[in-house]
Amino acid sequence: MTVPRPGPPPVPADPQEIVSRAMAGLDALGDRPLAEHVEVFERVHAALGEALAAGTSGAA
Repeated sequence: MTVPRPGPPPVPADPQEIVSRAMAGLDALGDRPLAEHVEVFERVHAALGEALAAGTSGAA
């Protein structure tokens, strides 16, 4: 039986890149139906939380 070897550790996400992508998700919000706004806001909120977590991972 072959034991799988772990790959390289994941590269930490760049918090600024996460925030930029999250904010870009709001760019076309005015063109989307109102019913879709909550889903967009939830994705942005989750991404901003990810950026906060990534930003504190290297803090001492």
